[in-house]
Amino acid sequence: MSVIGEERVRGGVFREISAEDEETQPTEIQSLCMNCYEDGSTRLLLTKIPFFREIIISSFTCPHCHWTNTEIQSAGRIQEQGVSYNLKIKCKEDMNREVVKTDSATTRIPELDFEIPAFTQKGSLSTIEGLLDRAVAGLEQEQPIRRATDPEVANKIDQFIQRLKKLKDMEEEFTLIIDDPSGNSFIENPCAPQKDQALSVSYYKRTPEQNASLGINTTSLKTFPANDLDTMRNEVLVFNTNCPECNAPASTNMKLVQIPHFKEVIIMATNCDSCGHRTNEVKSGGATEELGTKITLHLTDSSDMSRDLLKSETCSVLIPEIEFELGMAALGGKFTTLEGLLKDIKELVVMKNPFICGDSSTTETAEKLEQFGKKIDQIIAGEMDVHIILDDPAGNSYLQNIYAPDPDPEMKIEKYTRTFEQNEDLGLNDMKTEDYGEVQS
Repeated sequence: MSVIGEERVRGGVFREISAEDEETQPTEIQSLCMNCYEDGSTRLLLTKIPFFREIIISSFTCPHCHWTNTEIQSAGRIQEQGVSYNLKIKCKEDMNREVVKTDSATTRIPELDFEIPAFTQKGSLSTIEGLLDRAVAGLEQEQPIRRATDPEVANKIDQFIQRLKKLKDMEEEFTLIIDDPSGNSFIENPCAPQKDQALSVSYYKRTPEQNASLGINTTSLKTFPANDLDTMRNEVLVFNTNCPECNAPASTNMKLVQIPHFKEVIIMATNCDSCGHRTNEVKSGGATEELGTKITLHLTDSSDMSRDLLKSETCSVLIPEIEFELGMAALGGKFTTLEGLLKDIKELVVMKNPFICGDSSTTETAEKLEQFGKKIDQIIAGEMDVHIILDDPAGNSYLQNIYAPDPDPEMKIEKYTRTFEQNEDLGLNDMKTEDYGEVQS
């Protein structure tokens, strides 16, 4: 067995950060200093941030010129969709928001017509203030040479640097956009679990060019012929994959299931024998509906927790009484019960929040999330009078009607016409279906 294989058996190559773990030691290698071209040393640490993902931390030091450089790289998988964060920064407190920015992310400030293209900076775990400091440092790095060779350009860059420093001092409001096709970047929501009015998050399907830049080959994807649908309905298909937690070989089971009074869905479940990680995901087996669907359920009894529920990956969940909103793509697609969905929400918001652990945590945030967890427990126990709203612009979500085929007096189902923005999120605006399938003479 290889060394990597042995490490996976003992708990994975990427071990969680812990001051008590004496076995976790960085690897030191001799490296060339890019500042003075003498020999320096690079220390590499493969680790896992609790409740987040695997990362590679590298730190370079040169004993000759004392130049240092620290980088962070994501070692996790590329997400199924890209993500774009749009944040309106209005006050000094916004500068303290923590940001995870991968090397594949593009950063923009529209007010300055300023952009940091993808793959021009290494990934970083910082704050918004830290991002601006890094941008200023990058622009100032070659200024002495520019002043000697091209004073006019150097003067313009000096003026631009002053504008960046004014934004850092919050002399004016501005917008920060982080667009990451890998889906691994993140901007902190200090209002969690409530919705952040200043922050909008959208997910999108990557273009072939973006897939190519990330090293993803989409030409070998397999499609199932229509005559294979009967096989999928009658059998459980098994195919090999890798565990999203430890990356060890695992198997995924897939089955086409008919939900009564609804439609067919595809259920996929992965179970890892190495680390014990288990996950399931649900994909709609049909097309996007002509109208969006909004389902509102008034919880009147704890027995409502046993209702079957299908939440597609395009569905958002709202609980107005506690000012909570879970955006689309969060938690992915799930076929579970109402109780199971609420427990998953609590786990995502409270238990797996990377910004309430270690040095990133604040007492105020931890107390707020603890209160939110208690409210979820009260809802599950039937001790709070609330409404659960499932809003799915694709129309592919479902909540069981226990009175079927009669109407449910506590449940309201509304059909609505999607907005342009919702069609844009679903990728429908650019979809051309006119004359599709006709043979040109």
